[in-house]
Amino acid sequence: MRHDLVSLDLFVCVAECGNLTRAAERRHLAVSAVSKRISELEALIGTPLLVRQPRGVRLTPAGQSLLHHARQMLQLVARMDEELGAYAGGLKGHVRMQAVASALTQFLPEELRDFLVAHPGVQVSVEERTGRDIVRAVQGGAADLGLVAATTPIEGLSAQAYHVDRLMLGVPRRHALARRRSVRFAEALAHPFVGPQPESSLAQLMEQGARAAGLALQQRIQASSFDAMCRLVETGLGVTLLPERVLSAPVAAGRLVAVALREDWACRQMLIVSRGERELGPVTRTLIDHLQRAVAFADGERSRGERPIFSGDGSA
Repeated sequence: MRHDLVSLDLFVCVAECGNLTRAAERRHLAVSAVSKRISELEALIGTPLLVRQPRGVRLTPAGQSLLHHARQMLQLVARMDEELGAYAGGLKGHVRMQAVASALTQFLPEELRDFLVAHPGVQVSVEERTGRDIVRAVQGGAADLGLVAATTPIEGLSAQAYHVDRLMLGVPRRHALARRRSVRFAEALAHPFVGPQPESSLAQLMEQGARAAGLALQQRIQASSFDAMCRLVETGLGVTLLPERVLSAPVAAGRLVAVALREDWACRQMLIVSRGERELGPVTRTLIDHLQRAVAFADGERSRGERPIFSGDGSA
C-alpha cells in the first residue's frame, strides 16, 4: 500500500475533530474534498475507517489502528523537516501544545511571545484543555507537549517542573472575609462558592480540600472561565478560589479582595509533560528549554522580594 501524507494528515484531523465539517474548516477545504480523501483511503486499505453518524464520525478498529500509525508517520516527517530546516538557516516547525487554564492565563502568553520573537520561523498552536484531556492528547500523539498540574496522573509521560501556581480566595469587597489576611479553607467553606467547570483540575482540588476538611462545598454557580468567575463574585454571588495572578487585575482595580489560603495544597506545582526526550523534535525541545529558563528567571525575581497581592487588614 502507498499512502500520501496529505490524506493521512486529513484523516488524523477528522479523527481529532470527530466531524468532517470541522476538519474541513480547520484545513480550509471543502467538506466534499475531505470526504473524497477519506473514501480513497478506505478504498486503498479495503475496509471502512469511519462510521458516519448524525452528529459526526466514529473510528472503526481499522481506523484506530491507522490513527496510531499515521500520527507516528506525521511526527517523524515533522521532526525530519525540523532538523533539516535548522541547516537551512534558523529554527522552523510547528508545535502543538495544550495547557490548563491556570498556565494559559498566567504564565504562557508572555513566554510564548518571547519564544516566537526569538524564533520567527516557528508556529505554535495552543489549546485550553483539562489536565486529564491533555495527558490523553500527549500520550496519543495529538499534542507534542502539555502544561498540567502535578496532581494530574501522567502515566508513561516525561515531566519537567513548570511554575508554582499559588491559589487564593477571591471575595467581594464588603464580604465578611475581606478584612482577613489569611484563612483556612474550612472557614471559607462556610460561604457559598462560585466554582469552575466540574471537570477542571481546580474543581477537583476544591472538592478534595472540602473532603479533607470534612465539610461540604456549596457551589452556588459554576462558570466556564476565570474572568466570568471574578465577575460573578464581584456581584456578591459568593467567593471563589483562583490563581493569584488571575486575581491581581480585579484586586488592583478595587473590584475584589484576595485572601491568602493557609493550606499546603494551595500552592500547586505545574508540569511540562511530553512523550520523552527521544520523541522530541528540535523545535519542541527548544520550546521546553525556553519555558524552563522562564521559570528559573521568575523564581529568581520572586526570591528578590515579589510581594503578595492580598489586601486585607492583616488579621489572621
